[in-house]
Amino acid sequence: MIHRSEKARRASDGLVKIMSNLAALIGIVFLVWIIYVVLGRGIRAFNIDFFTRLPAPPGIEGGGVASAILGTLEIVILAAFMGIPAGILGGVYLAEFGKGNRFGASVRFATNVMMGIPSIIVGLFVYGLLVVTTGHFSGYAGATALAIIMLPIVARTTEDMLNLVPNELRESGLALGSPRWRMTLAIVFRAASSGLITGVLLAVARVSGETAPLLFTALNSPYWPTSLNQPTANLTVTIFNYAMSPYRDWQQTAWGASLLIMAAVLALNFTARMAFREARK
Repeated sequence: MIHRSEKARRASDGLVKIMSNLAALIGIVFLVWIIYVVLGRGIRAFNIDFFTRLPAPPGIEGGGVASAILGTLEIVILAAFMGIPAGILGGVYLAEFGKGNRFGASVRFATNVMMGIPSIIVGLFVYGLLVVTTGHFSGYAGATALAIIMLPIVARTTEDMLNLVPNELRESGLALGSPRWRMTLAIVFRAASSGLITGVLLAVARVSGETAPLLFTALNSPYWPTSLNQPTANLTVTIFNYAMSPYRDWQQTAWGASLLIMAAVLALNFTARMAFREARK
């Protein structure tokens, strides 16, 4: 064991604190800078037409992103319906039934790996799975890609929140003669409800700004999304296309759409943090 003087330990402790505070300050500065730039440039695009009209043809000023807003909502909601229940059930298995066995360890390992897979890889996987086999892009394929991204986030958050529930609550429910499934739903879920909501909100915020998976699956469309079984308008791909275009009006619209997504993601993250704070209390 290496013995160091108290002065050396205090110096190293102070150095680590300074570096940590500096790193946090740099992160905050860049976050404020990004918010300031996007807010300053994006607010200029906000008007009635921006929220109510379809995109204008190339080179013509005006138009809006109403179809992209509606398409994004439809894709994210469908992805939530597919990914959240599966993620919660997976988290319940890991927390309640998968402790101490090989299959549970394998599921946990696979979940951790899925959380680290780049979203563009998920998009390519769904492209080969659905787009190539059906012969066309679709909102269903985009929702499937986002659901795959959401599933491990919800599963791990669910597991962590359920593990925070004291075992005494489980034992009390079982001692009253309640079946395991009823005890889990009526007692454990109720005790961890705020944490579960936090995980769901964080997962939705995570996928709301994804572009790469939708480029390979939902693609984009200038029309109203009357069916998800076709290329579907969405905000993230619209931002990508408009920002890369040579038209200043489209570039301005891209800033406005960026501000809209940023505000939605910040709102979801803020709500999730507040829910998590209540869960810890």
